[in-house]
Amino acid sequence: MDNSMPVVSKMFCSSTPTALMIRRRPMVVNGGGFVVTDFNHNVVFIVDGCGILGSKGELMVKDGEGEQILFISRKGGIVQALSTRNKWNGYSMDYQGKNKLVFSLTDPKSCIAKGAPIRIHIEPKRHCKNWDFEISGSFGDRDCTIIDCTGKIVAQMAKKQLIGSNDFYHVTVQSGCDQAFIIGVMAVLDNIHGESTRCL
Repeated sequence: MDNSMPVVSKMFCSSTPTALMIRRRPMVVNGGGFVVTDFNHNVVFIVDGCGILGSKGELMVKDGEGEQILFISRKGGIVQALSTRNKWNGYSMDYQGKNKLVFSLTDPKSCIAKGAPIRIHIEPKRHCKNWDFEISGSFGDRDCTIIDCTGKIVAQMAKKQLIGSNDFYHVTVQSGCDQAFIIGVMAVLDNIHGESTRCL
């Protein structure tokens, strides 16, 4: 039985749980992003922030070969400026450079909405009514969980034991879940918290 839940692509779904190691790039470039490796130290994803892309509120996820697979941007405009939430849109990129909306993430940006959960909607719409995924816990403490609308954990983040630095942590992605999508969510959380993908 195939239990994969592709968001970006089925090729990023594994039949077993996968631990991915996330390491911030050296701060030579402000907003340089981070690198994602497997336990064999093979680079599987690269995330570029505004220091590489040259534009605030834009992120790029590449595969281990450096191919662009996911472009993420923070929505702007007057309606967004008046909203109590920021909205981020994630677009999958094909070999021709065409973009297709695959998810949107909303995060609270004002003190009124600060306690509100961060929710993710998948495109095209799935079986969930109001949201598809929700993030709980603290990204800043490297202790957060992504659950689906049924309450099932799809990814969990933790600090790398023995290292204790926020520059190096890991994310365990459950079987069947799209790893590129999860890394895209990590990139947005990183930016929201003013870390390696954001320019000062």
